[in-house]
Amino acid sequence: MLQPPILTQSRVRLAYAVAVAADFMQVMLGPLGWAFADEIIDVTAMVLTIGAIGFHPLLLPTFVVEFIPLVDMLPSWTACVALVVSLRKRQQAPPTPPPPPPSTGPVIDV
Repeated sequence: MLQPPILTQSRVRLAYAVAVAADFMQVMLGPLGWAFADEIIDVTAMVLTIGAIGFHPLLLPTFVVEFIPLVDMLPSWTACVALVVSLRKRQQAPPTPPPPPPSTGPVIDV
């Protein structure tokens, strides 16, 4: 199984920039939009997002939801990127070291 890329600040910024730009363009096109413009924006947003932060199953429902009229006006790409980034950061966080064992009292060296 492929490991997702390590999240760097530049990768996260790129993913957010793509998501915000896609959502903004879809809002500016309005609910009717141009023929296939929304779909082109969605495919581009998904490909660029996967390139930036890697594939995550949450990207699939976001991609499908964008094909529903009026729902594509919601900032779903931005919300999805925020959720995936937070989940990935939690996965990639270094494990916390175990606490030291409890002391049984003072140690006396003889």
